[in-house]
Amino acid sequence: MRKLIMGIVDFHERLRPQYAERFRELAVSQSPDALFITCSDSRVVPDLLASSHPGDLFTMRNVGNLVPPATAEGISTGDVSEASAIEYAVLVLEIANIVVCGHSECGAMIAVLAQKTPPNTPNLGKWLNHANAAAFRLEHEGALNAALTPQDQLSQLNVLVQIEHLMSYPIVRERVIAAKLHLSGWWFDIASGDIYVYERESRSFQVIDREHADQLLARIVAK
Repeated sequence: MRKLIMGIVDFHERLRPQYAERFRELAVSQSPDALFITCSDSRVVPDLLASSHPGDLFTMRNVGNLVPPATAEGISTGDVSEASAIEYAVLVLEIANIVVCGHSECGAMIAVLAQKTPPNTPNLGKWLNHANAAAFRLEHEGALNAALTPQDQLSQLNVLVQIEHLMSYPIVRERVIAAKLHLSGWWFDIASGDIYVYERESRSFQVIDREHADQLLARIVAK
C-alpha cells in the first residue's frame, strides 16, 4: 500500500503537469482507439506495453482474459460485466478495434490445465469454465507452438477462443462482417517483454517488431 500511496504523490508532483491539458480534454469526452481485453495479472500493464496514454485504451481486465459467449439474442452466458463493457465500447464509443491479449505463465491457464482451483474459490472455478473450450482444443488439436510450456500453449489457444466468443455477440459480428470492427489476438511473453500477434495465414503468433508493425499498419491502411 505504501508503494501505491507514494506513487500517487509522485504522479501529483512530477507527472500530472505533463498531462494537465490532456486531462482537461478527457474530462468531457473520450474516444479510445481500441477495447483492450487482458488478464488481471499484475505483470501485464497495457499502457506500459503499448506506450499508450490516458484516453487511448478502453480496458477490460479479468482473470484469464475471458469473454463469456453470448446467446443468439446477445445475452451473456456469464457475468454481465464483460458484456456491458463490450456493448459500451462498440455501441457508445464506436471503437474500431478489439484486442484480446493473453500472456505467459498465466495462473488461470495453470488452474484450467490442473482442473483445480485454490480452496474456497467456487466463483473462480465457475469463471474458468469459459476457458474449457481452449483446453479441449489443446487436447484434441494440439498446440500452435509445441516448444512452449503447456500453460503457454493453452494461453495462446485461449486468446483465439475468446475472439470466437466475441463473435457470438451480434453487435460485434455484424460490425466485423461490415469491416467496421477488427478483432486481434495478442500474446505477451513476460520473460522477454515481447508481444506477439496471431497471424491466421501461418496459424502462429509472431512477434511485433518494427518490420511486422509496418506490415500490420499497411494492412489497416489498405482496408
